[in-house]
Amino acid sequence: MNTPHKPQSAGAERTLLSALLLSSPGPLVTGFSVLMSLSITQFADFLRRTSELFAVFISWWVYRTLTRKRVTKEEQLRLEQLSRRSVQIAMVSSGVILLLLAFLQMTRYQPGGNVSVGLVIAILGFITNSYFWLRYRSMQHDSFSVVVKGQEKLYQAKSAVDLCVVIALSAVAIAPMHPATKIIDLSGSFLIAVYLIYSGFRGQRK
Repeated sequence: MNTPHKPQSAGAERTLLSALLLSSPGPLVTGFSVLMSLSITQFADFLRRTSELFAVFISWWVYRTLTRKRVTKEEQLRLEQLSRRSVQIAMVSSGVILLLLAFLQMTRYQPGGNVSVGLVIAILGFITNSYFWLRYRSMQHDSFSVVVKGQEKLYQAKSAVDLCVVIALSAVAIAPMHPATKIIDLSGSFLIAVYLIYSGFRGQRK
């Protein structure tokens, strides 16, 4: 059986909880900013942040259960499998919906609206996610390294995608009617969709 709550486990749990709390406002604020903008990348960012928040919550809950309760190896594997399946469904379904929306937008794209809120959120998200990525990288000797390693990979991807969103929304904000903006904006949504689908299936295989 697992031995609950070692000191390093308590530190990792606090990091997971901090990441969860800091990620919680993201979908709400980004969802509000979607109403102010016609950017498909902004809507993609909303879907992405919602699915990632769900993934972080599941990881926190699984980690808390594993560290605070005595569980058998079979129960540990079952909880980790539950986490993988939940994350896979959330991320892959969001990616598929986003791909369909992006294809529809290709023929009737109309950039514009106020993307400033979403841009600020994306910049702050990039900074925060980069911090947690480096924080999880430092936790190499945690008792439940499977969960921690998964979060390291998740936040590495989150940081990379936030950078893509910053570039796409910056283009919309600076030159919404420029021909290149359509390419940048739609490319951003496609990249996020591919990330969601790939990460979902990759996480399921691990």
